[in-house]
Amino acid sequence: MKTKTDNFLSRFIKGVIIALGFILPGVSGGVLAAILGIYERLLSFMAHVRQNFKRDFLYFLPVGIGGIVGIGLLSKPLEYLLQHFQVVVLWGFAGTILGTLPTLIKTSTSKTKRDKIDLLWFFTMFIGGGLFLFFMNQILGTIPANFLGFFIAGILIALGVLVPGLSPSNLLIILGLYTPMLQGFKTFNPLVFIPIALGGIVSILVFSKVMENLIKNYHSRVYHFILGIVLASTVLILIPNPSVPDSISYQGITSLEMFLSVILFILGCLLALWMSKLEDQYK
Repeated sequence: MKTKTDNFLSRFIKGVIIALGFILPGVSGGVLAAILGIYERLLSFMAHVRQNFKRDFLYFLPVGIGGIVGIGLLSKPLEYLLQHFQVVVLWGFAGTILGTLPTLIKTSTSKTKRDKIDLLWFFTMFIGGGLFLFFMNQILGTIPANFLGFFIAGILIALGVLVPGLSPSNLLIILGLYTPMLQGFKTFNPLVFIPIALGGIVSILVFSKVMENLIKNYHSRVYHFILGIVLASTVLILIPNPSVPDSISYQGITSLEMFLSVILFILGCLLALWMSKLEDQYK
């Protein structure tokens, strides 16, 4: 018998909330799942999909439906805000991302003490990974907003669920896939939804067990790797990059917009810190 907190509607609403982690830079779907009390069961389902498949599939079906509905409902207003208030919104997102760092830092040493190899991983990913992301379009060419591009987006979105604290949307901004993704989401375009769904499924099947084993055996290394990528991608969100269509532009920005950007940056930090406390409470 379902409890009041475990019925179809409640899980549907949880899916709508978790959808925020798919499309909001700085928000992790994994963190939201942990706050809502379904992360551990979700990770177990993804890592051992054949065990109790029917039971777990039916349990997470309303979560998935809620996620799709949430993405469709939230994409249009978010696209509008980015078109008309890009600098203010992106600075708010950056604050939200940075606000998650204290929790990630705490988590990175929750099982073992930090050592020189951990620091090497962090600085390698922060500096080397950051430089690669900035010049990636020149190195590899622009990732087109087609089936392959959205398939890659699906892989990154699924990783944001598998790894609490990792926000895929800031990486999608750097890759130039974020705005096309939102445009497809708001119209429920199957040419966007299908490749993203396929990429997510492949990511889950390939990486869920890998991630489970890596976190179990190399917990500190994995989280210092994540810390480097998160910090590097956050800095890059605020740096104009002519080769990236979605890159931030400060051209014509007013003093009021810069003031609002700083305010939202601070509010974003505070919001992320509050969410991190909720995660600790309900993990």
